[in-house]
Amino acid sequence: MSDNTCTQGDAYHSRYLYSNITLAILETQTNSGIIYLPFAGYCCLMKLLIPILLSTLLLSACASYEPTHVGLNPTLGPIQLQTEVDFPVLVDTIDTREASFVVRFNEEGKSPRLVSASEPIRQQLDTLFRNGMNKAGYVIDPAARNSVQFQLNYLLADVTDTTFSYESKTRLVINVLAKNSQQEFTKSYNANGYLKGPLSPDFATLELDITKLVDKLTTEILNDEELHQFIQR
Repeated sequence: MSDNTCTQGDAYHSRYLYSNITLAILETQTNSGIIYLPFAGYCCLMKLLIPILLSTLLLSACASYEPTHVGLNPTLGPIQLQTEVDFPVLVDTIDTREASFVVRFNEEGKSPRLVSASEPIRQQLDTLFRNGMNKAGYVIDPAARNSVQFQLNYLLADVTDTTFSYESKTRLVINVLAKNSQQEFTKSYNANGYLKGPLSPDFATLELDITKLVDKLTTEILNDEELHQFIQR
């Protein structure tokens, strides 16, 4: 009789283990005691937590990545023809800025973060102005009597970055010095840009805003009738 009871107990115990193996009980220690979670519930919980953890890691990685350069790609705007003869002119572009960076990030409690252009802006402007003068009808000649010098005086996007928003103020100043055999012509051209948005600024947005400002001002300079009238004297 005792042997039969033992056998029934073993069978009951086996069924209990079998049913709990399918649930794969997970034992977790907490402050209030021990909690037993079915393995199926644990899997569902992990399916919810893994995407959240991955998103958090991705956002942390993006936040820690701070580009050191901005890529500017100014393009030539519509240029009006200023002379129908091949008028020779010497064209030069110089950078007279006191600092080489083009973006300054300002955050409370931190030192300003300075970001330069990935390519020398002077070279980009020089190519732009030379192409523009060609389109205006001039022949670029280093030995020409009349000359025009484009001077990059100031270019800076000042970005104020707070926890929930940012504000960017961009200023661009280009001076022009033109000479003929008797006189000199000087003029200062400037343009301003403004951006505001939530969270931190996107680098692509800043690059586009600065590039558009450069395009706008260089087009204005190259179409200035007062400048061309002096050059052709």
